[in-house]
Amino acid sequence: MTIDNTPASSPSSARPPLGTTATPLKAVETTAFAGVFQREATLFRRSWPATTFGSIVEPTINLIAFGFGLGALVASVQGIPYIQFVGTGTVATAVLFSSIFAGMYDTYVKRYYWKTYDGILATPVDVPELFMAEGTWIAVKAGIFGCAPLLIAMLFGLPPSWGMLAIPFICFLTGLGFAFMGQWFSAIVPSMDAFTYVQSALVTPLFLLAGIYFPLSNLPQWVQSLALANPLYHCVNLVRDAVFGWQPAADVGHVAALAVFAALMCALSVRALRRKLID
Repeated sequence: MTIDNTPASSPSSARPPLGTTATPLKAVETTAFAGVFQREATLFRRSWPATTFGSIVEPTINLIAFGFGLGALVASVQGIPYIQFVGTGTVATAVLFSSIFAGMYDTYVKRYYWKTYDGILATPVDVPELFMAEGTWIAVKAGIFGCAPLLIAMLFGLPPSWGMLAIPFICFLTGLGFAFMGQWFSAIVPSMDAFTYVQSALVTPLFLLAGIYFPLSNLPQWVQSLALANPLYHCVNLVRDAVFGWQPAADVGHVAALAVFAALMCALSVRALRRKLID
């Protein structure tokens, strides 16, 4: 009788047969990405009323308050009725609030308090797949929520146009960058209380210097130059051009700026969260 002394769990059993090569792992495995994305979509089915209410109502209130409040004093801006000027700008506000806050608070709570990521990373999911999928899901929601102020503005006289069909995609691209930015902040702040500094020192200037409520053309030149580094400024201009008429040369630059912003924030968030969770 021959006795096989090779252990069942021998490393050699995991090697591919001679003459074959193992399939190399991709930087982002689509199956793992899809699994995390589907998980987020499933959870959203349970919490969508509260999430949707907060993401839509606040920008809508801003639209009505500024549109009719200042609209009583300012009839039009750049040849556009003020309610329509604010309505198209408030789209960016809805995208900002629904993406960066979700990236900050949800990611921090799931990492620090709930330890959700410890369980997910115990499965065949790596850090890039996890947070790119979560950021993409947040951006999908931002693409939908961003359309709400536009629909409200249409009720108050904003004429529909074919260019409006591009607005969900504009909102998605913008929301993608801010979702990743929120994730990045969730990894580098010392505590959740520090998010107050982010809201006051970053989020507020972002939407005040984006051209949402007033044009930036009358501001000092250095402020206008500073606005070029504001992703929300590019979102506002793209939305208005989609509604009132495309400006191809400028709009290509706006799209490029948003794409670069999203790629940079994705790299920073994945790197910072990998250090927190793995290193």
